[in-house]
Amino acid sequence: MRETVIALGFFDGVHLGHAALLRRAVVEAKRRNAVSAIFTFDRPPKEVVTGEPYPLINSPQDRADLARRLYGIQEVITAPFDRRMMTTPWDEFIPSLVERFHAVRLIAGHDHRFGYQNAGNPELLVQKCAELGLGCDIIPQVSIGGVTVSSSYIRKLLEAGDMEEANRFLGHPHVLTQEVRHGHQVGRTMEIPTINFTLPFNVLSPARGVYISSVILPDGTRCPGVTNIGSRPTARNGDDLTVETWLLNFNGNLYGRRVRLEFRRRLRDEIPFPSLDDLHRQILIDADDARLWFREHPL
Repeated sequence: MRETVIALGFFDGVHLGHAALLRRAVVEAKRRNAVSAIFTFDRPPKEVVTGEPYPLINSPQDRADLARRLYGIQEVITAPFDRRMMTTPWDEFIPSLVERFHAVRLIAGHDHRFGYQNAGNPELLVQKCAELGLGCDIIPQVSIGGVTVSSSYIRKLLEAGDMEEANRFLGHPHVLTQEVRHGHQVGRTMEIPTINFTLPFNVLSPARGVYISSVILPDGTRCPGVTNIGSRPTARNGDDLTVETWLLNFNGNLYGRRVRLEFRRRLRDEIPFPSLDDLHRQILIDADDARLWFREHPL
């Protein structure tokens, strides 16, 4: 097994703060002819410790894809955060990375905590790496306009529907990658066929409403779209949350195909309309607004 340079963290959202760690891992790995990797967990440690659900920005699959696609990380090591991991002393955790993954250098953020009861911190990490003959980099915090880039801050932006600001802190469009599923065919009856998604378990929903979006098809083609997140009150869909996207210049069958949805900008709230005809007219207006936006923000 080749040597690895490992960035440590949960990497929810894979935001600009994480980007600094990932870029450093890739640079150091290339310098040593090693494998660039991240070490993360299958679920949030905070959720296991507290027993309370902790909604995430992305699914584990999207986290891994973002790290690979945007930053060139070669290997994503996803460990189960179970009781054994939760009770591992901090000074045993680091040697285990050497033994299991042939780590030669570790990269961590300025606030990284690890090990039983979060006893490990950046200072101890540096000391232990020196004892073991490992390289170590501690990356300082990243701020935008005086605000620290963090997953918790980005979650608040998404929940408020401030997609453009969330994307600014993420450094990329907020994404949802999934296999296209069959819906209720309401859009097709209005000659506005949509592709349907469901939010993965424990992934937070952006604020309900209508969003300018883009969809990356399996062959890499990028299509402009309009996405609605909500319960479709005009169609009396009940309380089930749906994510539906109308691709503005695509005709084809995507059922069962895996596509990536990128959220760009929020257009409006989701509101009930007196009739499906009124809803249809508004959707056409939303589409025109999206086309106008894409003229200034090419795919």
